[in-house]
Amino acid sequence: MAKKKTAEERRQRAAELKAQRLKEERRRKILTISGVVTAVVLVVGLIAFLVFMEVRSRSVSNVAEYEVPSYEHVETGQPVDYEQSPPVGGDHWSAWQNCGVYPEPVTPEFAVHSLEHGAVWINYEPGLPEDQVEQLVGMYSAGDYLVISPYEGEMEAPIVASSWGRQITAETADDEMLQRFVRLYERGTDVPEPGASCSGQVAETAAEVESLLTGGGAEGGEGSGEEDPDAPAEGSEEQPMEEEE
Repeated sequence: MAKKKTAEERRQRAAELKAQRLKEERRRKILTISGVVTAVVLVVGLIAFLVFMEVRSRSVSNVAEYEVPSYEHVETGQPVDYEQSPPVGGDHWSAWQNCGVYPEPVTPEFAVHSLEHGAVWINYEPGLPEDQVEQLVGMYSAGDYLVISPYEGEMEAPIVASSWGRQITAETADDEMLQRFVRLYERGTDVPEPGASCSGQVAETAAEVESLLTGGGAEGGEGSGEEDPDAPAEGSEEQPMEEEE
């Protein structure tokens, strides 16, 4: 009788162990599935967050948009009457303004050509505080498609940034919308000549260009072959004006 009871107990114990093993296997499966689901949720959540932040960083409000019906090359030296001030596009001269930082105003007809290549042109009032100017200058790094210069014409705000067909105003250099505008439209692709160069052409300021054109140093946009080494544009190549082929 004792042997029969012992055998029964062994069978019962074996059943208990089997049930426990199956329970542990189910528990491991549940934990594994839960871990996978949690990881997927975290990854999806992270991706969604990054997408949200990217969209947010590129969302720009208060951008004025304009149609640019004509963008022909006109004779170098022939002034163009732009509808916007500063201009956002239109007819322009054959050479373009080298991207970079300029201490004096640049020629709009050259800068508009830079916009056509995907540049952003940041203009500021000549009386803008020096610390604000320094912040704007700090936005430029070598190779960027940015032209930064003071502007002596009428502007709706102390700082105005323009890309081809678009413009935004700002009161200060650290304006978040200004920063987003530059990130979104610098090297713009929805321009007449995306990817075209923004260097190797005009490094002179407007006053220097005017002197070259009126003083006989340049005719029809051809460079004099000489430049003032004391006033080059930061980040731009020191080369004379040349006509675009």
